[in-house]
This record gives sequence, structure tokens and C-alpha cells, in this order.
Amino acid sequence: MSTAMTAGPLAGGEFLLRAVQPDEVFTPEDFTEEHRAIARTTEEFWAKEAVPRLEAIQHQEPGVAATLLRKSAELGLTSVVIPEEFGGMGLDLTSMMIVAEGIAKDGSYAAWHGAHTGIGTLPLLLFGTAEQKRRYLPKLASCEMIAAYCLSEAQAGSDAMAARTTAKLAPDGTHYILNGQKMWITNGGSADLYTVFAKVDEKLTAFLVERSFDGVKQGAEERKMGIKGSSTCAIYFDNVKVPANNVLGEIGRGHVIAFSILNLGRLKLGAFVTGGAKNILAQSIRYAKERVAFGKPIAEFGLIQHKLAEMAARLYAAESMSYRVDGLLNRASGGLDWNAPDAAARVLKAAEEYAIECSLVKVFASEMLDFVVDEGVQIHGGYGYHQDYLVERAYRDSRINRIFEGTNEINRLLATGMLLKRAQKKQLPLVEAVKKLQTELLEPLNRDSSTSPPEFLLVQQSKKLVLFLLGAAYQKFAANIEEQQEVLAGIADAMMSAFTLESSVLRWLKAKKHGVGDIAGAYCSLIANQALREMERAATEVIAACSEGDELRAGLAVLRKLTRRDTADVIGIRRQVAGRLSEAGRYIV
Repeated sequence: MSTAMTAGPLAGGEFLLRAVQPDEVFTPEDFTEEHRAIARTTEEFWAKEAVPRLEAIQHQEPGVAATLLRKSAELGLTSVVIPEEFGGMGLDLTSMMIVAEGIAKDGSYAAWHGAHTGIGTLPLLLFGTAEQKRRYLPKLASCEMIAAYCLSEAQAGSDAMAARTTAKLAPDGTHYILNGQKMWITNGGSADLYTVFAKVDEKLTAFLVERSFDGVKQGAEERKMGIKGSSTCAIYFDNVKVPANNVLGEIGRGHVIAFSILNLGRLKLGAFVTGGAKNILAQSIRYAKERVAFGKPIAEFGLIQHKLAEMAARLYAAESMSYRVDGLLNRASGGLDWNAPDAAARVLKAAEEYAIECSLVKVFASEMLDFVVDEGVQIHGGYGYHQDYLVERAYRDSRINRIFEGTNEINRLLATGMLLKRAQKKQLPLVEAVKKLQTELLEPLNRDSSTSPPEFLLVQQSKKLVLFLLGAAYQKFAANIEEQQEVLAGIADAMMSAFTLESSVLRWLKAKKHGVGDIAGAYCSLIANQALREMERAATEVIAACSEGDELRAGLAVLRKLTRRDTADVIGIRRQVAGRLSEAGRYIV
């Protein structure tokens, strides 16, 4: 990873409490030559191997997706973070993100690849014993075995602890008897190894279960709105004998495995949707340049330019925050030498530390892709509604991302809830920051004396607004704040907007030091415009829920004070950005 990040470590959620500097963030511009080589390999694999098979995968022709997975394994694309001793490449988390982005141009194949390399393999990699890793990891690396993750049940989706699948230890202690049913299992129809979560005396526990074990059965393939070429089915366990040495981790610690893997999955989803969005933006630019109406290409129309520019700006924001959090995890895990005996423990600790940021990435990135594909369909007009055009499929495929890895509603509650818990545990001086802000708000904002760019100052104001909302909500609801889901979600939206804006602005300012980033500056103006509008909406609702009368009017005055800024010519900026995109024919930075 780049050595540009030289400041002290930033704790999870701490971005709200201090002014982060550009050199502290990791960005795609910091990729090493090894990272770029991995990106090229992934692109070549996609063009030569994946594209010719996409229609067959879409129609679930037997064995095609599994064959493609194995071809990607020959290039190391399924074993990026698996240690070399187990047949992998032993690379960093950034490399994993780059591969995810590169194979995300089709939602169905991305589901196959992502489920196998992510939730299918990571539990074993991070929690498995040495013997379990020797037995299974080489086969997962080569795709001799395909992996799947069995957590959800008919009555236990977001509430994983409500699982009803049970595992009872046999009298001789040699094995467990597994009974139950799992739902919505990605790769379920072709997987050879399942990570299954079951209750052992009411204690959630993970097990490694082979398809070949007697009593393992799959249900019919589900009929889905999108990602139709992926395998999704129920898996049934009828008195399955699972060897005792196939317990993954510790009895009663299954929730730790589940939540840790979800944190990493949320971050990785940022890379997946970024790759998908880049592809749809390129398709939309191409169509807008080719489609002629009223005597000229529709790419020259202002409202089409509006869409293209906003698509690219939000993509830039999602990309910036995803790789920023990736950099935080890489840094917290100490450079990640997979040969080190504590490598897995360091990754898990880092994922837990930045769980708030991973949730913010997941929510913003998934909603960004929904925005991009929706605008892509609109740019294509009637053709966007036709199955002959890629954007129609992408529109349907995108929708699952707001459900994957914990729904966006759950992640909004988690982000704010985890922040408050870190404050309660004295891991963050949040209370002190809120009290200090209350004193500062009595003084006028001094913008004129600052030499920082206006966007940088907006970042600091946006973080103060989040602190103000936290203080108002806690003062109103105190110990009952967890019951105020709408308020917690509103604070999460404001926090997400602040983090999105800061990540984008810091990336741009970092690029400016090297004499580049002019279009990134334009992106940041558009991101600031959208982020502050979103903050105003969310903050207005939260303030109104927490106060009334004079207190309400005072709160709204604080909101106006912290969101006041000079209005940029966003119409002109969008036209400028759209012109650059049209010239390049793709997303550019």
C-alpha cells in the first residue's frame, strides 16, 4: 500500500471529531504497480472468458458459471487473499477489492464470484483451524470446491440470532446432528462446502458442512427479480452428521463470525457496485452519443448532461469512500502478511474497528448504483426497458444490493448505534465533542480567515451538524434512543453525507498536490451540493422530532448556520463534466 498515509491512526467513527488531512486517506491513485497488474488481469479475464459466457450464465445453463469460476481460479482471481501455503496469492485487501470491481460488470456472475470468494471463503480463512484450512482452502482456491454461506432462514433474516436450525452433539462426542433449513443461499445449487449457522443448546455456532454429507439437500432454484443467472435456493439439513472437528470457531461464537464477515462484505460490496456503475455509465455515454433526436446526439442535451454528470459524481464519491475504508483496514491490520500467525486476528480487529464506516459504504454505494442504473434506463428511453439492452438487466440486478449484507435500514441503525456504543465505552470522546460544539455554536462562523478550500470548510461544518444532531437526540430520548429508529436513521444519513463529502474532497485535494484532479474538483462541487441537501432534509426531520417551540426554532437556526455556503453554478459544472465524459466515452478521474 502507498506510504503516503503518514498521520496517526484514525479510530472507527473518529472522522467526526477531527479534521482529517488529504495524506491520511488511501485512494485509487495510490495503487501500486502490483494492484494495477491485478486490475489488468481481471479486465483481460472479463473480456476473453466472461463476456462470451454471460448469456449462458443468465439462462443458467448447467455448469457454465462454475466453469468460469475455475477459469478465474487459474489466474488467481478466486484466491487473492488466501495465503500461498494454501494455494493462494496472499495479497492485501485492496487487491481483493480491485478484483471485485473488475468482475462486477454482470450481477449474476458477480454473485457467483463474490459469494465464493467472500462469505464462502472468508469464514474459513479468518476463523478456521490449521487443519481445517489445510483440508479445504486449497480446494476453494482452485474452485475444486465452490463455497456458500448459510445464515438466513425463513424467520431469521436481519435477525440472525432468531435462527431455528439446530445442532446436537452425539452421545459419543464425535459429531453433531444438524437439522433445519436455510433460505436464499447464493451458490446453493452448486456449492460443495457450506458455512452453516445453527444453535447448539441455543448458542449460535458455525459449522463446515460438505454437500456430500448424508442428509444435505437443496431446494429448487428461486425465481428472482434480478441476478437471474446466479444460483439461489434453500438448503435442507435432515439429521446430517457433521464431524465435531468441523465446528468453525467456538461453540456459541457464531454471531462473531457472522457479523465480522458481514463487515468485510459491506466494504467489498462498495467495490462491486462501483464496478457495475462504471460499466453502466460507459454504456449510457455510448448510447447518448449515438442516439440522435431533433437533429443532434442526445448527449448534447442539457438534461442528459445533467444525468451523466450526477452519475459520475456519485460514482466518484462511492469509489472514494470505499477505498478510503479499505486503506483504513489495511493500515490497521499492519500491512497484512498472511504468513504471520496473527494475520486473521488483525483483519478481524480492523473490520470491527471500522464497522461504522463499512456500513456507511454499503448504504451509500448500493443506493448510488440504484441511482446510476435508474438514470441509465432513462437515458436509453424505451430501449432501456427492453431486454436487448444491458441497462435493463442491470436495473433489475442492482436492487438486491440494498438487501445483501444486511438491509440498508439495518445498516443505518447499526452505524448510529455503534457510534453511540463507542461513546458509552469511552472509545470515542463523543460527549466531550458535543459539549465543545455547543459552546462554539454561540460564536459566528469565521470563514474569511481560512485558507482552506470552501469544500474543506463545508466538510467540517457537516461533521459539526452530525454532532449537533447526536446531542439533540440524546438529550431528548436518552436511554430510549434505540427505540427511535427514524431519528437514528436520519442521523445516519447526515453522517453518511459528511463521510461521503469528506472522502471525496480529501481525495481531490490529495490529487491537486500532484497537479491533477480538475474533474475531481467538479465532482466534489456536485457531491457537496447533493450531500448538503440530503443533510438539510435529514437534519430538519431529526430536529423537529427532538424539539418544539423556541427550541425547535433555535435548532433550525443552527442547521441554517452549519449548511450555509455560496451557491455554485451546478448547471455549468454538470455541462463541463458531461463534455469530458462524452469525450472519453467512460468514467474518468
